Amino acid sequence: MKAVAIQAFGAPEGLAVIDLPDPSPAEGQMLIDTEAIGVGGVDTMIRSGALAAWGFREGHVPGGEIAGTVAAVGEDVDTSWVGRRVWAFGVSGGYAERAVVAATAVLPLPAGLSAVDAVTLGSSGIVAHFGLRHARFAPGESVLVRGAAGGIGVMAVQLAARGGASVVAVTTSSAERGDRLRALGATHVLDRAGQGEDAPEGYDVIVDIVAGPELPSWFARLNPNGRLVAVGAIAGFPPEDFGRTMFEAFRKSMSFATFSADTVAVSDRRAATAELFAGAVRGEVRAVVHEVLPLDQAVLAHRMMDSGEVFGRVVLVTRR
Repeated sequence: MKAVAIQAFGAPEGLAVIDLPDPSPAEGQMLIDTEAIGVGGVDTMIRSGALAAWGFREGHVPGGEIAGTVAAVGEDVDTSWVGRRVWAFGVSGGYAERAVVAATAVLPLPAGLSAVDAVTLGSSGIVAHFGLRHARFAPGESVLVRGAAGGIGVMAVQLAARGGASVVAVTTSSAERGDRLRALGATHVLDRAGQGEDAPEGYDVIVDIVAGPELPSWFARLNPNGRLVAVGAIAGFPPEDFGRTMFEAFRKSMSFATFSADTVAVSDRRAATAELFAGAVRGEVRAVVHEVLPLDQAVLAHRMMDSGEVFGRVVLVTRR
């Protein structure tokens, strides 16, 4: 089968199409013929080498989210799954024509939802949904989404608006993107520094996909008892002394947390994703796709991600 591997950490050109033996499902696994593969910020971080300390090595096939058709199942897995269209998250080696995944991580696709839309909504929706929950977001509170134009950001905007936020403020890089985010539920559009004519003074919740060296400055935007949850780090890690800023505002009782979907029980992820997919079929949430590219153009997909100009999700497909 064809797959895309990281031959050298660094620029997107370190990715290469290679031939690999077809995998076989072990006990408790499914083999999926992939149709669509989500490209996320974590993929670019793995490719760059930023997460080498987490065990990722050159030669790794990235890709944690796929949709396609079940081709075979391992022992102790119901054979009725074979031939069904499914979505899966927590995959290892998803940038490939075939991938194996734990049966517990697989969800059937509802009629009316494409494979491309599934990988656009799925993991981004999980992070946004549980990230807001991790921040203890409640209806009537104000929410700022920092870095709102990416896959997680557009889902956080939609879910915060649907959840009854009094304010859904976003940071983005252009007026055109701001208009698109308003159509998804944003009430205030700010530039990347958080400035804007109608910028609220403070927020109860900040969902931060960016992190990076500027993260500490955003604590000043929190209301008393406000919560900032970092759900991504596309700009890299914050400075080592970033906690100092919080302590300088000790009397505001602010909270900072990180959030990873890895800490959510698989059963809870499945339930939340099933509801998200059903909501998409009903027209309650939108899958925002930036570009669909064939698998062998993974380098171009990563160049797009690195440019910072992606709005929504880039998706790789194995057949068009």
